[in-house]
Amino acid sequence: MNSLLQSLGLKAKNPGCFSTEIRESSGNYLSSYSPVDGAEIATVEITSEEDYDWVVERSRETFLEWRRVPAPKRGEVIRRIGNAFRDLKQPLGELVTREMGKIRAEGEGEIQEAIDIADFAVGLSRQLYGKTMHSERASHRMYEQWHPLGPVGVITAFNFPAAVWAWNAMIAAVCGDVVVWKPSEIAPLTAVALNKIAHEVAAQEGFPGLFSLVVSDGPELGKKMAADSRFPLISATGSCRMGRSVGEVVASRFGKSLLELGGNNAAIVMPDAELDLVLPGVLFGAVGTAGQRCTSLRRLLVHRSIEKEVLEKLLKAYQQVRIGDPLDEKTLMGPLVHEQAVRQYLDAIKAIKDQGGEIVYGGASLPEMPSPLYVLPTIVSASRDMPIVQHETFAPILYVIGFDTLDEAIDIQNSVPQGLSSAIFTTNLKNAEAFLSHGGSDCGIANVNIGTSGAEIGGAFGGEKETGGGRESGSDSWKQYMRRQTNTINFSSELPLAQGIRFEL
Repeated sequence: MNSLLQSLGLKAKNPGCFSTEIRESSGNYLSSYSPVDGAEIATVEITSEEDYDWVVERSRETFLEWRRVPAPKRGEVIRRIGNAFRDLKQPLGELVTREMGKIRAEGEGEIQEAIDIADFAVGLSRQLYGKTMHSERASHRMYEQWHPLGPVGVITAFNFPAAVWAWNAMIAAVCGDVVVWKPSEIAPLTAVALNKIAHEVAAQEGFPGLFSLVVSDGPELGKKMAADSRFPLISATGSCRMGRSVGEVVASRFGKSLLELGGNNAAIVMPDAELDLVLPGVLFGAVGTAGQRCTSLRRLLVHRSIEKEVLEKLLKAYQQVRIGDPLDEKTLMGPLVHEQAVRQYLDAIKAIKDQGGEIVYGGASLPEMPSPLYVLPTIVSASRDMPIVQHETFAPILYVIGFDTLDEAIDIQNSVPQGLSSAIFTTNLKNAEAFLSHGGSDCGIANVNIGTSGAEIGGAFGGEKETGGGRESGSDSWKQYMRRQTNTINFSSELPLAQGIRFEL
């Protein structure tokens, strides 16, 4: 493990302890444990109140200078950061796997997302477009432009300890903002490594306060950031409960929130679907990251005419899922992240049985594994009326629900409080278009013939309802990190008023 950390340029300030800033020790530490085998990876210093204020003030000072840098020049800094990530993709991916538990391919894939969004941001730095509008007044020009917001607070969850920060940080930086990152206390070491790389590149360019990191052992620091008026924008990823708390606090001070919260995602399988597409799409969506993605497939809605066939094929596929050490390239599913996640999984299994659901496969933990955090991926024959189906359990539990018509399937899909990702498998153009129409999926993401997981960085990522309404990553998500300004220029010698109003002295 030490060789891995050394390959990332991480050196312990004290034995086994890594610091986020070069300052006096806070004296408080947070241990990072690997769910793979339960071993302690390292300890990270917790940010003190004094250090928090120092970080935020330094960020504000940096912003005053960074916003003056032309956007294409800001893009060049991000290009260097992306290249640094590219050079360290393998060890960074391994660190994600060791600290969070997702398989090696997913760990490296997450670092690739950070690289991709950096590349996207470089191009974006030359495309922060405004609009020109025609004025109703002669000899007037009217247009809009976009200005940086200021320091952006980014609060991330454990399941994507690298990519979600990068989605926010790379875009915010080319927009002229600076970033203060509060990572999950479950995966702080990945954050230390990534922020160190970005910090060092920015410092070489004369902007050491461009990317900053604050670490805590619970939610208190995140709450402090939400209430801090020095952050015009808080981007928060996590549970619906957490997002509701953050959103209310930020709104009370008239700040802006970008919330990417829970998902209770469904895929609809029509009778004409190509099952060779359905099975891998469902398997990756439900089992990938041990069901700990906000886009994980929770509900599989299958037309009753093929429900038995799909269940049989799915059962065979699940029986072939190799569970174990996520660093082993043959492994398809690693552990859950901590003991609380296992308890939630087991509580959900009990609730399923109490509510009349049938466990088709799985439904148990695996105590013989290297840590007590491994569980069986689970298939449940369920009813839409089961209360637990309305909730997101962050574990590999898939509810299979039958339907008779497409309208019924869309109604079942949309009946939950969350609205992140959705999918339909069909070869019928009418079915696909109905699913994508105004009366179809109410989610922020709607796919045809692919699963609910695996979004590309080029599209805006996020969802509706209790998912929070925020959008990250691609498309025009950059606008959330900037403020819009409408400008009117009068180049005549008169002062005509809008709407023909005359006001003469």
